[in-house]
Amino acid sequence: MKILIAPDKFKGTLDAREVAQNIAKGLRDVLSDADIEIIPMADGGEGTAEAICDARGCSWVQCKAHDPLGREIYARYGWIDREKLAVTEMSEAAGMRRLSESERDPIRATTFGVGEMLLDATKRGANEIVIGLGGSATNDGGFGMARALGFRFLGAGDREIKRVVELALLERIQRPKGREELKRRRIIAAVDVKNPLLGENGATQVFGPQKGASKSDLDNLERALTRLAGVVATEFGFDYRDEAGAGAAGGLGFGLLSFCDATIRPGFQVVAEAVGLELKIKDVDVVITGEGSLDRQTLEGKTPVGVARLARKFGKPVFAFVGRATKDPEVLNIFEGIYENARPGMSEKENMKRAAELLRENARELAETFGVGL
Repeated sequence: MKILIAPDKFKGTLDAREVAQNIAKGLRDVLSDADIEIIPMADGGEGTAEAICDARGCSWVQCKAHDPLGREIYARYGWIDREKLAVTEMSEAAGMRRLSESERDPIRATTFGVGEMLLDATKRGANEIVIGLGGSATNDGGFGMARALGFRFLGAGDREIKRVVELALLERIQRPKGREELKRRRIIAAVDVKNPLLGENGATQVFGPQKGASKSDLDNLERALTRLAGVVATEFGFDYRDEAGAGAAGGLGFGLLSFCDATIRPGFQVVAEAVGLELKIKDVDVVITGEGSLDRQTLEGKTPVGVARLARKFGKPVFAFVGRATKDPEVLNIFEGIYENARPGMSEKENMKRAAELLRENARELAETFGVGL
């Protein structure tokens, strides 16, 4: 029996490789002769660079950058020299993981460090840059990134604007002189959400609260990004505010479209192509995927649904291993079976602590069903 294990991470508990390894270990306890291949996956969120580099043999390089609050850090990204391809994640410079819970503040947080990473990849000779947009601590519409690239944002009397909320007073944008390097590169923004920049489904209203924004912060940020989008439309002659994914990473999707001529793509597709997932699925008998939480959001292009759709395309049975699962039949019916770590009476904290053990236990249970046929 040939089995492919292609899960995403269990956020805050296990990375995608650890999830896959524990599932494989449980399967082998029962199916010692099974031919098992592991392909850690991602969908544009954290772990995207790791998944691509794991499959494609990147080297890891570092550059100086600044974190969301302006502190100097070293940020890393993947580099494939033979292809001149840089594989980056915005969270490496501007992610929530760079901040303690008490430091979360989207009024102060900036994507400036993301621009520094893009410039470093350009100087290294990148012809193509993939950037995953998950895990953001920011809500600046890519304004900080653009400043790092040399764009200047000017208010009345050509006073330079340096804080996101001051964008409500924005009057014009000055393009960088002699720094159009990124325009000549192919930049792919890998996203795991379809939100626009503005409105009730936009970057600020949907994701701002989890980044520490108060009600007044949300109002101020929405005004700022509305003005930014309006001035970009007037000055540049295009308007990406309603583009699916423009609201990803606090509007960084919009910024990459507007200031870098980037292309937004579903992150799962980007990763699946990079790791050759379709060909691997064709060649196996059973497919296993998973993520920490299987819910309605999973339908919006998350890894388990992406893997399942490819498996179904080739008539392969697909099973999901998850921390917890919704009861929604539209989600559940995508899979032949769902194996949930959650147990009656078990707290979420204990569930997370025992995630590896529970995955192995569930894998043994699934493996035993193979003995009597799928």
